[in-house]
Amino acid sequence: MGASRSLTSLIARVILGIIFIMHGWQKLHTNGIAATQKGFAAMDAPFPEFSAHYATWVEFVGGILLILGVLVPLVSILLIIDMIGAIFVAHVDKGFWNYDGGYEFPLALIAALIAVGLVNTGRTGVDGYVMSRRGRANT
Repeated sequence: MGASRSLTSLIARVILGIIFIMHGWQKLHTNGIAATQKGFAAMDAPFPEFSAHYATWVEFVGGILLILGVLVPLVSILLIIDMIGAIFVAHVDKGFWNYDGGYEFPLALIAALIAVGLVNTGRTGVDGYVMSRRGRANT
């Protein structure tokens, strides 16, 4: 992968990672997990206790892993599942536009996660480093 693609991948992963870390942090520390569970229950989320923990931890840890470039395709899939849940539980009934609480923002995050998940991290991520080391070891 070229240096510019590696850098582009890094920038996208860092931006997405920060967004997800902050949302996970909000659920964990700002609101607290108990309040997050209550909020999920109030929105009729399926299995609100599990859903609250899943969303909290996949966003917080997933954001960190995105920044580091660790297991990016898997992390992207887990975060896409999280965003699909967010769309259907919290946003779809409010329409498209973000300013009305709609699903515009989580949909944009899904698009970004698809793009990041399909691109090799290159030299800027742990995945790319490990793959390059394996390639050297096999030659």
